[in-house]
Parts: sequence; C-alpha cells; structure tokens
Amino acid sequence: MLKGGFIYILTNHQHMVLYTGVTSNLVNRIHQHKTHAFKNSFTSKYNTNILVYFEMFDQIEQAILREKQLKAGSRQKKIDLINKFNPEWKELTPPQLF
Repeated sequence: MLKGGFIYILTNHQHMVLYTGVTSNLVNRIHQHKTHAFKNSFTSKYNTNILVYFEMFDQIEQAILREKQLKAGSRQKKIDLINKFNPEWKELTPPQLF
C-alpha cells in the first residue's frame, strides 16, 4: 500500500525566510520543526517554524514531485501561492502542537 504525503511551506515570525519541505506525516514533521528536533538544521538556525501553506497528496511520490517543482520556482512564486490560499499568513498548525 502506498503512503500519502504533504508538501509544506514554513516561515519565521518576520516572514523573511521560506522553507519548503515534504513529509508523509505533517503533524509529526511540524512538531519536529517547532521543537527544534534537529538542532543544526536550516529551520532551527533561522527559527522557521510557522506553517503557512500545505498540500496533501494520495501518494508520497506526488508530494516529492510537487516539492521539486516549488523549490525550482522563485521565492515570489511561493509568496504568490501563500497569498492566494492564506493571505493573512496565519499559522496553520493545529493548536495541540503548541
């Protein structure tokens, strides 16, 4: 059985940094970002842990392809995507993770 996946975009409080990632478990992965589980990671270094965008896929392979597409695009394309679906850049992480 194939496992689903997610792509997501995180930012920091100043919205200066964007991070695009892929995972099969969005809740767990966001928890890892918020708790700085990987101390030397990009997201820990820049305190990039506010979920502002995500997409869900039936298969992880689809999510990986979408992540590559987003990473190949410009920063402005990511900003436009966030503005379209989350114009106020609200935190999308479920409250139980805080």
